[in-house]
Amino acid sequence: MRSCTTGRRTTISSSTETTRTTRGLRGPAAAVVVALAFLVTMLGATLPTPLYPIYEQELGFGGVMVTLVFATYAVGVTVALLFFGRLSDQLGRRAVLLPGLALAAVSSAVFLVDDLPALFVGRLLSGLSAGIFTGTATAALVDLAPEGRQNRYSLVAACVNMLGLGLGPVVAGALAEYLPAPLYLPYAVHIVMVVVVGAFLWAVVEPTGRSEGPVSWRPQRVSVPPEVRGVFVRAAIAGFAGFAVLGLFTAVSPSFLGQVLGVRDHLVTGLVVFTLLGASTVGQIASSRLSLRPALLVGCAALVIGVAGVGAALALASLALLVAGAAVAGVGQGMSFRAGLGAVNAGSPPERRSEVASSFFLVLYVGISLPVIGEGVASAAFGLVTAGVVFAGIVALLGLVAFVSLLLQRRVAG
Repeated sequence: MRSCTTGRRTTISSSTETTRTTRGLRGPAAAVVVALAFLVTMLGATLPTPLYPIYEQELGFGGVMVTLVFATYAVGVTVALLFFGRLSDQLGRRAVLLPGLALAAVSSAVFLVDDLPALFVGRLLSGLSAGIFTGTATAALVDLAPEGRQNRYSLVAACVNMLGLGLGPVVAGALAEYLPAPLYLPYAVHIVMVVVVGAFLWAVVEPTGRSEGPVSWRPQRVSVPPEVRGVFVRAAIAGFAGFAVLGLFTAVSPSFLGQVLGVRDHLVTGLVVFTLLGASTVGQIASSRLSLRPALLVGCAALVIGVAGVGAALALASLALLVAGAAVAGVGQGMSFRAGLGAVNAGSPPERRSEVASSFFLVLYVGISLPVIGEGVASAAFGLVTAGVVFAGIVALLGLVAFVSLLLQRRVAG
């Protein structure tokens, strides 16, 4: 009798445990939640963009400091990619996404302090959060994709990434323009958004299991094997140029709009930045309909044309030309980035694909930070317009180098 009772209890206990582990969101519903969490995290990364002119007035610093604050974000992203890029493979996606989302909330909370050190700390934490989320949320969405739709879910992840970055300046700009406390309310709203989406993310069932054995905290190795170096260099040049444009718009365009064009509407500033990032989303979608090489060629060409338009807009002080150049450059950036990453992944040995991708992203985040710092220093010495035109010319030249190298590669191959 005891034996039967014990067996029955064991069965009930196992059944209860199975029920517990199967409760929660999974499949398409879980994918929607992960995508929303990704969107909210990346939105927080660009909230300060239209607020930089206010910070300059309130805290008394200039354009060089703005670029240094911005570059701190890239440092955080790079550290996260190198040290935490493989962590979700060991702990599970949800176990890494939740702390990444919490970091986004902490970052916004730090911004509420409203002093210069807090700006640096907040940007660093924001970069860490974005770096953790970028790889982990993309992997989680692919894990949650129905069979045969992994590529589509990967594209969704890329689009959500850019849309979140683009919506951040719009949300902050609207709140700063039409409601009080412009340096506090955007971050408070973001914290609320994080809490709400975090509650849903908590209910998501882990799409992958935790790996056995101890957790390895080794940094991701950064190297490029010989067989993929040619493809890597061409894709990296285009990616560097495209991300340098992203850096220019998110760090410097608010100052240009205010000081040169006299545009002091924070929502308009946010919408100008969104033009570039929204167009990048369109470019990524368009690139998915082309094979890698044509997409990379068209992307590089559009990037060159768009950046040339941006340079002309700076020289002529034309808002309409600036928006048009941003739209074309954004499409080019999105196409060249997605096609370049696809080409690098396709040409890499499977056992080294992760480290090659990490090397590629490292180049991109150097591109989003160092040139912008140089532009900030140059603007202090030679003026915002002169520095911006020179910067645009250098970026256009890099895009042209990538375009020509792709054409020459075809001729050599033929």
